Amino acid sequence: MDGDQGYLFMIMDANVPRVAEPIHIIGGGLAGSEAAWQAAELGVPVVLHEMRPVRQTDAHQTDALAELVCSNSLRSDDAEYNAVGLLHEEMRRCGSLILASADAHKVPAGGALAVDREGFSRAVTEALASHPMVTIRREEVTELPPPSALDVIVATGPLTSGRLAAAIAERTGDEGLAFFDAIAPIVYRDSIDFSKAWFQSRYDKGGGSDYVNCAMDADQYAGFIAALLAGEKTSFHEWERTTPYFEGCLPIEVMAERGPETLAFGPMKPVGLTDPNSSGRRSKAVVQLRQDNALGTLYNMVGFQTKLTHGEQKRIFRTIPGLENAEFARFGGLHRNTFINGPKLLDDRFRLKSDPRIRFAGQITGCEGYVESAAVGLLAGRFAAFERLGVTSLLPPPETALGALLGHITGGADPATYQPMNVNFGLFPPLLPDEERAGIKNKRLGARDRKAVMSRRALAALDAWLQIPLVT
Repeated sequence: MDGDQGYLFMIMDANVPRVAEPIHIIGGGLAGSEAAWQAAELGVPVVLHEMRPVRQTDAHQTDALAELVCSNSLRSDDAEYNAVGLLHEEMRRCGSLILASADAHKVPAGGALAVDREGFSRAVTEALASHPMVTIRREEVTELPPPSALDVIVATGPLTSGRLAAAIAERTGDEGLAFFDAIAPIVYRDSIDFSKAWFQSRYDKGGGSDYVNCAMDADQYAGFIAALLAGEKTSFHEWERTTPYFEGCLPIEVMAERGPETLAFGPMKPVGLTDPNSSGRRSKAVVQLRQDNALGTLYNMVGFQTKLTHGEQKRIFRTIPGLENAEFARFGGLHRNTFINGPKLLDDRFRLKSDPRIRFAGQITGCEGYVESAAVGLLAGRFAAFERLGVTSLLPPPETALGALLGHITGGADPATYQPMNVNFGLFPPLLPDEERAGIKNKRLGARDRKAVMSRRALAALDAWLQIPLVT
């Protein structure tokens, strides 16, 4: 599509109330879906543009909205001691569609919130398709909106198409940033050899047996590392060769290149696990697999993002004890992620400083993670809807996970060194002395206690924010 015709953006007639004009959201991933839901629930019409299945990406497998292309985990659901768990709870209190769908389709994962990926995406798709204020258009948008268009949220995520990415770079005058993200393989449960593998959560957390574990002794581990280093990798396009990886999602073979013990102290660490076949000896390393669907038939290899070719994945991963006959429902892969320099380009409501009609949401803003992406979509959808309704809305308090994430993306980070970031307590304002003293009977707080106090402070601030009367 080219020019105005490709957008189908409605032009507002002088006699039509402004609220009759829809907000156009480009991208039906986690952020776009959440933004659409929030705006629609506030009574503002939405047109959600999703290019799949008209045009697929290198990572997606379906045409469902909010498809999870990597792990099926939304990470920790601990709202007291974990920042992402706190973000879960804040989003629930804001009426998040993503969290409601995740809660309805969760599968066992210890203290994490993991979901049946197909059921989860189907629930999001059906909720938006049936909402009277939402129109879904299956079409590729290749340009930013023309001057005649109003209120657009760009939520195309880390897999923004090349033509739209070029349009964003041209409009912003900034080449932006990019990095690679890798996908972990998925194994059929009935192909795992449970005479060698066993069920256990690390330190018996959660249900105590939510993960499948495959142990290695020192010789097996050394052979595995050697195979990773020698294995055939996928090749890059010339323009991709200088794109950096995101440190929080490194391919397993890249971690192995950093030293032979890196994996044994990382995703393959054996601590907190007891191999029933080891006669009490601690393993050198342990590969964990986590349930990937509600039926319990699929398990993904935790931390095994990879750029190995499919043939090499099958050969090398079958050297893992218990996976000698593993059948793969999906091999790992590699895709290019694109994001903009949020602190440089966006204002405090995710609007493009050079063109406030355009907002960005989700991973394209430089946040990292499913939950963070949806959270930014939640805020962008609310901001756009309130503005359309002529309502003055206050920003979420910086003490909240939502506010901390917003602050980091739109000004808290250094534009010169901006990199993707998961939500973490380091983004929150530190506790004041009085808050520290009041935390636990005036005792000096340890790191864990401090997190609990920060979480309680965040939820109290969020509840107060949600109760503030809106002023037109």
